[in-house]
Amino acid sequence: MSTFRTTASASETVRRNGVVRSASRLVPEEVPIAFSYGGSTHAVMMATPADLEDFALGFSLTEGIIGSAAEVAGIEVVAEGPGIDVQITLADDAADALRTRRRHMAGPVGCGLCGIESIEQAMRPVPDVGGVTLNLDNRQIVEAIALLNGAQPLHRETHAVHGAGFYIPGRGLLAVREDVGRHNALDKLCGAVIAAGHTGAEGAVVVTSRLSVEMVQKAAILGSAVLIAISAPTALALRTAEEAGMTLVALVRGEDFEIFTHSTRIFSGVSADVA
Repeated sequence: MSTFRTTASASETVRRNGVVRSASRLVPEEVPIAFSYGGSTHAVMMATPADLEDFALGFSLTEGIIGSAAEVAGIEVVAEGPGIDVQITLADDAADALRTRRRHMAGPVGCGLCGIESIEQAMRPVPDVGGVTLNLDNRQIVEAIALLNGAQPLHRETHAVHGAGFYIPGRGLLAVREDVGRHNALDKLCGAVIAAGHTGAEGAVVVTSRLSVEMVQKAAILGSAVLIAISAPTALALRTAEEAGMTLVALVRGEDFEIFTHSTRIFSGVSADVA
């Protein structure tokens, strides 16, 4: 597991209650991180240099490069000047599929929606998670957010990063990952979940950011049928979640929250485990 510095000290001038003083605070590091497959760079993301092996796995999964952790033969993290090159070796079938995909790509890729060449690909259909039998009660919705809020050490230090967690009823948070980018945090979480041998159907994805369509897409690819957030969803995220059979719970504030899609998974009694 490679380790890089995730914070730096910044000097600042603080004004509080009419008093001005000099101070310093921790801020998160943000560096270019390249994902290379077979020696060729596929995408470069601006991200927090932590949990990079999970990031590589999750990015590969949510971008459709792999279908499982078993399709990654190796990951090597290499410092490259001001950035980091994450060199990913794929199993033969996955490597062949990526080579075919690259031959049809129109140009370079970037952050957010990576490796796409058309509007149709940006609006890709997501897996149907309607058959997932996970249920949560009201108390567990509140607990999931509370646990996530208490499990973000980088956010406590900097107040400048997003968090994503995987909540399993009766077990709490399996994993939490942080990053300056909300998509990156979720990709890291997806990688951590599949690296641990779990499936998305076992729990809910919990995030500190707004719910955009990419967050719904990534959670569905992981296989999770419940996505919980402290902020609001976009209209496209709601339409996509509705079609995918996913439950979106948003605007969780204390014991209050709003359920936007497939509300039957959330009830006030004792929760049921995955069948």
